[in-house]
Order: sequence, then C-alpha cells, then structure tokens
Amino acid sequence: MKKLNHLLVLILVAGVTFYSCEGVEDSLVDDRLEDNPAPTAPPAPSGSQGNADYTKFVSIGNSLTAGFMDAALYNQGQQSSLGALIAAQLKIAVESDGGTFDEFNQPDINSVNGFNTSIQPDNDPTTAPAFGRIKLDLVAGVPSPTINGDPIGAYSGTISSLNNFGIPGIQVGQMLTAGAGTPGDPAFSPFYARMASSPGTSTILGDVIATQPTFFTLWIGNNDILGYAATGGSNEAIFTSEGDFNTRFNAVVDALMANTSAKGVIANIPPVTTAPFFRAVTWNNVALDQATADQINSGFAAVNGAIQGCANVGVAQSDIDRRLVSYNAGNNPILAIDEELDDLGTCFDLLLGAQQISAQQRAQLTPYEQSRPLVEGELVLLSAGSVLGTEADGDASTADTPIGVVIPLGFSLAEGSLSGDKYYLSLAEQAAIQSRSVAFNTTIATAVLSRTDGRLGLFDTNAGLPGNPNITLGVFADLLGLDGELGIEIEGTLLDPDFLPNGIYSTDGIHPNIRGNAILANEFLKVMEGTFGSTIPKVSVIAKPGITACSGDCVSEQ
Repeated sequence: MKKLNHLLVLILVAGVTFYSCEGVEDSLVDDRLEDNPAPTAPPAPSGSQGNADYTKFVSIGNSLTAGFMDAALYNQGQQSSLGALIAAQLKIAVESDGGTFDEFNQPDINSVNGFNTSIQPDNDPTTAPAFGRIKLDLVAGVPSPTINGDPIGAYSGTISSLNNFGIPGIQVGQMLTAGAGTPGDPAFSPFYARMASSPGTSTILGDVIATQPTFFTLWIGNNDILGYAATGGSNEAIFTSEGDFNTRFNAVVDALMANTSAKGVIANIPPVTTAPFFRAVTWNNVALDQATADQINSGFAAVNGAIQGCANVGVAQSDIDRRLVSYNAGNNPILAIDEELDDLGTCFDLLLGAQQISAQQRAQLTPYEQSRPLVEGELVLLSAGSVLGTEADGDASTADTPIGVVIPLGFSLAEGSLSGDKYYLSLAEQAAIQSRSVAFNTTIATAVLSRTDGRLGLFDTNAGLPGNPNITLGVFADLLGLDGELGIEIEGTLLDPDFLPNGIYSTDGIHPNIRGNAILANEFLKVMEGTFGSTIPKVSVIAKPGITACSGDCVSEQ
C-alpha cells in the first residue's frame, strides 16, 4: 500500500511538474510570438479605376507596344509586351472595383526566336536562312542573331478579339491606309497583314475602333524619326515632314475620339538617339599602338598629298583639312564616307592628266574622293560594329585593308562605289532629328492638352531633358544621368542604359528588354493615376528578366 501511495505521489508530482513546464513553455512561446510575430502573406494587390473605365483596354502603337525586342517579335518578348504588362495591372484595378476585365488578347507570333527583321527586312526565308532574335554572346562580347528563326506567319486566333495593336515598324500614316495590309504597297507591313481583319481593305485604326475599347494607350510616331536616324540619315524619303506628321497624327486622335467613348494616355516621342544603338560604338573607335599608327601614316602620305594638291584646283583649304588622315597611339577617329563632301574625283583626274600621279595611284585614290575622319559628337550606329576593322578586300589573313581605318566606312571596295554614309549621324543630321522631334512632340502635346473633356493624358517621355519645359525628372532623363548618376535605380538596384546583363535595353540597342518594358509600363500607370484619379499597383521590375545569353544557338558560336 505504501508503494502504491508512493507511486501515486510520484505520478502526481510528475503531472504537476509536466503541467507546470508545459505552462511555462506555452508562456515563453506566447511571449516570443508577441515579440516576433510569424510572417503573414502580403495582402493581395488592389486598386481602383478612379474616373476611368479600364474594362476593355487596347494598346496601340508600333514595335514598342508589340513586345518587339532583340530585333524580332518572339514569344517571350510578346508575352511581356508593354500592353500586356499594363493590362495585368489594370485588371487588378477593375476587379478591385467589382468589375470584370476583358481578357487582353495578343496576335500570338508562336515562335521561340521570331524572325530577325534587321537581317532580312523582306521576310523572305528563301533568300537566306531564317535568323531569329539576337542574344548576347558573353564569350565574344558581341550581340549575335540566333540560327533558328521563323518567317512571319499568319495569326491563327480570333482577329476580332485582339487588344494589342502594336505593329512593328509602322509610321503614323500606315495606321490610316489599307496599304498596310496590301502586299506590294509601299505602306505594306507583314506584321499588320498577319492580323488584319480584311487584308487589303481594312486599316489598323479601323480595326482598333471596331473593338470599341473603353481605354487605350497610344504610342506612335517614333518610326517617323527612327527610320531616318537608324539608317544614318541616308534616306530622306522615310523622314516624315512636320506637315504630314501633324495631319496624320491628328487624324488618328480625332478618329479615336469621335468613334469611341474611350479615354486614353498618349505618349510622345522619346530622345531616339540616346539609345545604345547610337552610343555603343564611339566616333574614335580606332585603337592603335604607335608602330601601327606610323605604318598606316606612311601609307597615307600619298593620299594626303593628293588631297592637298586639290588646293591648286580651287578646293578650299578648310575642306582639305577635314579630309587629311593622321593616326596616333591610342584612340583615333573612324575614317568614313561623307556624301555631303564635294567629290574630289574630278580633282584627282586633273592630277592624273597633269602627270602628278600615276594611273595606279589614281585608282588607289577612289575610296578617298568623299572621305574624312569623324569628329567628336558624331554618332556611329551599332550596325557599323559588324564591319569596322574587317577586311575590305575579304582577305582576313592580313590586316592590310581594315574598314574604318585604311578603307573608309561606307565604301565598297568590291564594287568600287560608295554605299553611303549610312553608318553614322553627322552633327547636321542630329540637329535635323532634334528639330523634327521637337515639332512632332509639339503636335502630340497639342492634340492631348487642347482637349477639354478630360479624356486624354500625356506621358511626356522627354520630361527633365534639356529644352523641355517640364522640369520633373523623367525616366529617360534619369537613365541619361541628369540626376548625377548614369542609369536608373529601381527597387534598390541600379539599371544601366545599355544591353549588358544589368541593362534595360534589348540586344538590338533600340527596343527595351522586358525590364525596360516594365519601367515604361509603370510610367504609363503613373499618368493614368494622375490624370484619372486611379490607384493601380505597379509592375515589379527587378523580378523581370533582362537580356538572354547565347547558349550554342547563336551565329557567332557556329
């Protein structure tokens, strides 16, 4: 009995002890939870439409709207198009207000690598292999097209339900003409023809209006300047006049306002020549040691002598001085064709006739009839990078005729003729681009700000840039370092204005990559909030991918 009582006491004590310890443990846990509460899932994003109706949203524009990047329209880029990123955030605002957001449909390209339009602008895969999007070759340190591209095929979905009307490559005028969907027409666009409601009859703008959107973004006009700039100012025919732009742009806006009840945000033309396409290759890209410089200068002595001899036939000394070539150790100017220069061919013929040069020397002077070294401030295009330093005579075994050093950039040695100064922008051409940009942006601002019904907002991509009355620092001004730091800081990360791994441009040097699209989408959303009293959650930029590296599928790796 004593043993039983003793056992009961032990059990009771153990029970009290266990209960007491358990109580102490619970108390400690409770105290710890009060001091360090368990993490909870963040609240679902929410927003409100304000006085706008985002339920049926369409995006209108060119390649910047379509999701075109890396010189191609391909699946990943299209899925993260500017329109698609904006639509995902607008859906949150609509559903937060208890509404139903119409699905944002895009004309799916159904191609992993797309079709590289910078290499094959005619979209004819029978003339050459179909190259695809550009990736970055981290070993060679160059952008390179992929080898497995696809020609631009027809859209197989329901055309009448489309929401993304971003048509790569179009100018404003192409929105208004049925020629955009008519093969053989000067205005033809294969990107519109594949999704036109009635190819050869319908227009881009007509197809937009037929959807009866409740809200739109319009970003158009870039190509009315960019086409001219990206070809080195060599094609005046694609440089839209101020009068034509004013007429065409207002026709687009007026039609949208008259034939729909939609509100919208219109963006103006950004500073196109600040893109890496115009900045990646410098004007003084010729790096030489002294021995090489001396060797080349020796070869140029006769050329300089013939050019100087033209002073005897009336050529101004100031013009001659621009053409003389002299290299030093370090970085030197690129030697290039300048079709604005007077042609010295007649002068060289006179020197031959006067027996001051031989027939062989006269033939050797042909590349220098309209050549000169570039000067500081001139912009060399990214497209020049693939030919600079290569052998003009096709003989890669000896570096005796490198383009841009011995043979002027823009001269065809094989054909013995000029191919044009399509590889750079002179100071005069840049001034023309700037003047035209200001005029076009005045037209855009007037079209938006002159309306008194509150239906339009303006996204000023030039905010904060020199000469712009809007002094608020804008996204492009921020990128260019006008705040004292080159690049733009997003979510604690500095992103650069280039197409390197931490950049916001795609590898074509003109179009934003997915991160860049996310930044621009947020800028559009800010304008919507400020104009229409909306509250819209922003796109997470850093979570988006940047550039893609080659992985055995690039031309440079073959």
